Amino acid sequence: MPRPASPYLTPGFYDDALAKGRHRDIVGGRWGETGRAQMAILRDAGMEPRHRLLDIGCGSLRLGHLAVPYLDPGHYWGTDASATLMRRGWEVELTDRSRLPPAQLIEDSAFALPGIPDDIDFAIAFGVFTHLPADALSACLHSLRARCPHLAAFFFTVFPAPGDPQPPHRQRDGVVTHPDRPPYHRPLADVFAAASDAGFDATARPDLLPRGQTLVLARPGTHPDRPATHG
Repeated sequence: MPRPASPYLTPGFYDDALAKGRHRDIVGGRWGETGRAQMAILRDAGMEPRHRLLDIGCGSLRLGHLAVPYLDPGHYWGTDASATLMRRGWEVELTDRSRLPPAQLIEDSAFALPGIPDDIDFAIAFGVFTHLPADALSACLHSLRARCPHLAAFFFTVFPAPGDPQPPHRQRDGVVTHPDRPPYHRPLADVFAAASDAGFDATARPDLLPRGQTLVLARPGTHPDRPATHG
């Protein structure tokens, strides 16, 4: 049987993990550290309670359990490949579930962003594209550019490739990454090219992140055939 492109695509993966009470573990571990890092990134970028946040690959609300109390009620949206995983996070990780209507947690494995409003200000995808082939990032970037005209910033993480050709590589935090199976690494030049093709200007940030991931900031670019975004 062919190896799945991502462990999260293995049949029964979510059901088995949730049955064992592992809703925190299966989103990559380091629950508290990673959630706090994401909140710090967003707040440093200027996210205020009035803003609207899209958390792509939100899982069991590792970021959401911090962002929902901070943002105005109803200003957090999440997508993930598993509705069951998001629902478990909503049930057990939020102290005030009235601040997040469950309809704002949307199952979406294709990065089509169905049902996401057009007034999203910030988006983040942390530890998502490290588990998926390159076309997933491209699909997400194109959907964001088309669906979120007022987006100020999109933060996402990748594992950088060591060069070309790309052998297996031990990242700075010890994770061994690969060009053709998860966890994936990619040349940053390819990442920036994918962002540019979707209408974003992307740069790598120097932040030290859990597991040695590199943080990329993508801002909508202004092109003759594309409208300028609202800051």
